[in-house]
Amino acid sequence: MEKKLEGKKCPKFSGECTSNKSLSLEDFKGKNLVIYFYPKDSTPGCTVEGNDFSDNFKSFQKLNTEILGVSRDSIKSHENFKQKQSFPFELLSDPDEKMCKSFDVIKLKSMYGKEYLGVDRSTFLVSVDGKIIKEWRSVKVKGHVEEVLEAVKNL
Repeated sequence: MEKKLEGKKCPKFSGECTSNKSLSLEDFKGKNLVIYFYPKDSTPGCTVEGNDFSDNFKSFQKLNTEILGVSRDSIKSHENFKQKQSFPFELLSDPDEKMCKSFDVIKLKSMYGKEYLGVDRSTFLVSVDGKIIKEWRSVKVKGHVEEVLEAVKNL
């Protein structure tokens, strides 16, 4: 049974990010924050999703909203992915799944008949006061970023 986080305070987090940064929830005080969890760097769906956020980055910025991508990949993998795709936002590395678990995005998945625990593509919209005002789980990439942007416009 997954946790419903909508309406609750955003779980505190901190972690190593791209651009030699370490970021925590505190770093986004006074801004809205879109946190999107994705399964793996440089895979087709994750690349499209990242590029969609990238293409809309300026629109989010105009609405006082930052974007943070999170996966279990290493910083080295994140740096390569960010550089190759020219993402204007940071990617946080969560190799110990601490952040993934606090947002409850680790799910039992199945590929080629094998079951494994993986990241369920999910997005959370955090308001300036640190509350999660919208959550999207088991996200389908097509049209998702536009939906998130629309939610930010309606704040």
